Amino acid sequence: MAAARWMLRWVAAAVAAVAAALALDNGLARTPPMGWLHWERFLCATDCAAEPRRCVSEQLFVEMADRMVAEGWRDAGYEFICIDDCWMAPTRDKQGRLQADPKRFPGGIRKLADYVHSKGLKLGIYSDVGTKTCAGFPGSYNHYDLDAQTFASWGVDLLKFDGCNSESLDLLAEGYRRMSVALNRTGRSIVYSCEWPFYLRPVQQPNYTEIKQYCNHWRNFYDVYDSWSSIKSILDWTALHQDTIVKIAGPGGWNDPDMLVIGNFGLSWDQSVTQMAMWAIMAAPLFMSNDLRHISPEAKWLLQNKEVIAINQDPLGKQGYQLFKDKNFQLWERPLSDRAYAVAVLNQQEIGGPQKFTFSLTFLGNGLACNPACSIKQVLPASRDCGVYSWMSSLSLEVNPTGTVLLKVLPL
Repeated sequence: MAAARWMLRWVAAAVAAVAAALALDNGLARTPPMGWLHWERFLCATDCAAEPRRCVSEQLFVEMADRMVAEGWRDAGYEFICIDDCWMAPTRDKQGRLQADPKRFPGGIRKLADYVHSKGLKLGIYSDVGTKTCAGFPGSYNHYDLDAQTFASWGVDLLKFDGCNSESLDLLAEGYRRMSVALNRTGRSIVYSCEWPFYLRPVQQPNYTEIKQYCNHWRNFYDVYDSWSSIKSILDWTALHQDTIVKIAGPGGWNDPDMLVIGNFGLSWDQSVTQMAMWAIMAAPLFMSNDLRHISPEAKWLLQNKEVIAINQDPLGKQGYQLFKDKNFQLWERPLSDRAYAVAVLNQQEIGGPQKFTFSLTFLGNGLACNPACSIKQVLPASRDCGVYSWMSSLSLEVNPTGTVLLKVLPL
């Protein structure tokens, strides 16, 4: 009997180990995912009669999918169109399955997924590890396998899994692990977006090695708002914790500083440039939350900028970090493939006019980026060649208040 019990325990442990190994690398998110997400711009608008253009509905996502194809977003790399909270009916169906609100999604999620796929795009959806979502709709607690199977049967390509309404940190962690394994078991390729470390951080330091084992990208900090103060706080938090979070990011798993709010109302042009530049430096998932039906040509140019997107999507997959900060300026760098570097200079002043920042190129790449020489190209706020520099050269840049100059440094 003892031998039989030992064998059963060994088999159970082996099965668990195999499941964990499968979750370790689902082959997805080899570069930071890109797409569109409804939350920041459209929140939980559910009254389609009063707000038909803002309502979280089948119509909204169909219209956004159409715009993503017709106006070059898909071709620029934005492939996911993602539903956030508030898509569900208030209760599960008789079989215990999640269901879309029948008035706002009359064709159901499967029909919407088929339409999105017909456009060459992928569909993302939202659920929660706890008993209810953050907005009070049914959560996935005690339904992880069923919900994963449901999402797969609908043709979903990404799951954003929130962390509200979990009774304990142990249940939170167990739920994130179980949903990862459940998604893998479906046999469908589903990118797994977690909020696991954000909900842990008030109480304990997240184990990022474990989190990357289960998740493709993960939120660390508060929701982004359509404001400069929000962008600043995300950048400050990232720099403060970079020794912990930068080293874990890479192909298959990314730190997620939250949505791009470019094209909305709260950021100036220079602040929009800063968000785009810094999200590229941070190897961040690029999920826009804006109204693609009403977006300025300038915002569209910035969000579709091929040179910036190439930096964000660089196959080396290393996240950038802050090298230097004083009361006026921040200097960041990101190692790129082929020994290149992306460099960002941020003017954090909010008063006065453009300011000059001069720095030695020996700062970059532990002294190797320009050794013995390099060519430097400015990518943002406008593209221009800066010239060829030697290892001991200095570079002077003029940067607008709350703006950023983004550079690409190529070794010679």
